[in-house]
Amino acid sequence: MVSVKVREGESIEEVIRRFKRECERNGVMQEIKKREFYKTPSILKKEKLTEIKRKIRRKIFKDNKWSK
Repeated sequence: MVSVKVREGESIEEVIRRFKRECERNGVMQEIKKREFYKTPSILKKEKLTEIKRKIRRKIFKDNKWSK
């Protein structure tokens, strides 16, 4: 849970700006988007596999790029 304490002499705009920044740092909006719709376990498994493949591809590309 994100919480922001109002400092003395701080305007409401500054407080809102700090709150938004904290939400972004903690990944609140990403979590909301992730949970917006239900995903079946099979879809989650496929997404996880594609992410792993993407990471492997990036690693291979990076290694080959700098090894020459």
